[in-house]
Amino acid sequence: MAVHEHTHAAGGTPGQTVGPGGGPAVPIELDLSTLKQCVHCGLCLDFCPTYRVNGLELDSPRGRIYQVRAVYRGEISPDNEDFRTHIYRCLDCRACETACPSGVKYGQIVEAARGLAPPADAAERTIGRTVLNRIFTSRLALGGLGFGMRAYQKLGVQALVRKSGLLKLLPDRLETMERMLPPTQGGVGKPALPELVRARGTLRYRVGFIAGCVMQEFLGETNQASVRVLARNGCDVYTPRQQGCCGALHVHIGERDTARGLAKQNIETFEALDLDAVIINAAGCGSTLKEYEHLFRDDPAWHDRAVAFTKKMRDINEWLVEIGIDTDSLGELPLRVTYQDPCHLVHGQGIRNQPRQLLRAIPGLHLVELKDSDVCCGSAGIYNLTHPEFSEKILDWKIPEVAKTEASVLVAPNPGCAMQIASGARERGLALDVCHVVDLLDRAYRIGEGKA
Repeated sequence: MAVHEHTHAAGGTPGQTVGPGGGPAVPIELDLSTLKQCVHCGLCLDFCPTYRVNGLELDSPRGRIYQVRAVYRGEISPDNEDFRTHIYRCLDCRACETACPSGVKYGQIVEAARGLAPPADAAERTIGRTVLNRIFTSRLALGGLGFGMRAYQKLGVQALVRKSGLLKLLPDRLETMERMLPPTQGGVGKPALPELVRARGTLRYRVGFIAGCVMQEFLGETNQASVRVLARNGCDVYTPRQQGCCGALHVHIGERDTARGLAKQNIETFEALDLDAVIINAAGCGSTLKEYEHLFRDDPAWHDRAVAFTKKMRDINEWLVEIGIDTDSLGELPLRVTYQDPCHLVHGQGIRNQPRQLLRAIPGLHLVELKDSDVCCGSAGIYNLTHPEFSEKILDWKIPEVAKTEASVLVAPNPGCAMQIASGARERGLALDVCHVVDLLDRAYRIGEGKA
């Protein structure tokens, strides 16, 4: 149920729904109990990256919850520019959820609040509302963008542009966006995943695989490695063509109606396949996919279907540990590796040990723990594009700690984290390969077979 007040405060018009503050009550997609759960103890403050950057109470979790309550009560308007500025300045990293002794579902609160009004910043509105709604909702448009980016890099255009100095003529934000582009995997063409890859050896499970948007366009080889590792461990892997964007970026930016449309498409696609599980290898996507139920809390026709879908959702690290992997066939990888916890994996899904368990199963691999590995790197979906000044400050804390590990490889099982840290390492002259857990597992299996 959406949050409403059905009382008439002083000055209210009979029949009009008003909040405790005397203004119009604002319907928010939350249970009132969720909004009241925060006791403002302040234990979250030291875990909040934006509060650590500027020390403003309104840029802390409890400060933002206080503002959402004020909007709900009718004390301030959701169109208030200050409210929108502070709500969208949040990374939605959910570190506060891990720190909170009261179990406040902060991610649900801030995402629901963003559904009330667009960002105050015009550039953020353009990126969030225009690009996400027009490109990520269309497979054709997304494919065109991916092809253009791969061609830009693989045909040498990017090298020429950077060498010529033309980037200095671009607005600062566009120059930053270009500088952060990761090296795309593969060639100009995008090899499509087969709709069905059969299990190697004994069939244990039938699973669906969500190829994702950024993953399939820029990190297609990691997707292929994911499917190979699943198949090697007894899974028939279905990657249906009808699937689309999961809607995670839309949820983060407040485009909840668009997210619901995308969610319906994915629920319909995968529920028809009678699967044991649906697998995702991107942490940010997985967190939203596991919360489809919340998107449809006020829609009786879709709520139960969303619940059934989310019960089958698994992050690939979670699933591989759950079913148990073939460790006897892993070849030796003599690498010094460190690990960055993606926020929406460790805080959003509570998955911390499983990726480390898989890495430690690889013979010869030496895992070195990264200090503050569960502190955000500053990527946060499109946050590094919409709030580059905050993102850079947060990244400035991360890269020196990475350097201290003396690792040659950093594992970050989320595309945004991988791109952000790889970009930061390049800018600071740090030699570092960044990859996914399944990239190393796949490589170790191939070595074990004598193919690498």
